[in-house]
Amino acid sequence: MMNKAIYFDMDGTLANLYGVNNWLTKLQNEDATPYTDATPLVKLNVLARLLNRLQANGYTIGIVSWLAKNGTTEYNTKVINAKMEWLTVHLASVKFDEIIITEYGTPKEMVVNFPNGILFDDEIANRENWIGTAYDVDNIIEVLKGLN
Repeated sequence: MMNKAIYFDMDGTLANLYGVNNWLTKLQNEDATPYTDATPLVKLNVLARLLNRLQANGYTIGIVSWLAKNGTTEYNTKVINAKMEWLTVHLASVKFDEIIITEYGTPKEMVVNFPNGILFDDEIANRENWIGTAYDVDNIIEVLKGLN
């Protein structure tokens, strides 16, 4: 039986990190602003309503996202704070059950409470390794609408 859980990656899935000017150079220079400056990749008002309804229907809603590659401890703290700020600004009405921001490259199915739930992630390896059902980012809203 599949757990009723839905997890989202952030960078490239909910947030357009890769659309921020000079994002890679900034990350390499330990500048966390691309994480807060990233624009949404989905209609967040629609997403928030769907997530709140699914949560009311018993779904666990979570975030599972990576830190920057090769980040120092100090920079990792800045990245965590920036990602949390992004979620607060853009999805304030969603009370996530679980938010995991972990070392770059960590297998996501190893760090969440419900690895046999649903994952939305732009990274193919994360989708292929996920124990449950994994989707790319193309039809997030449509997939969620189909869960009710």
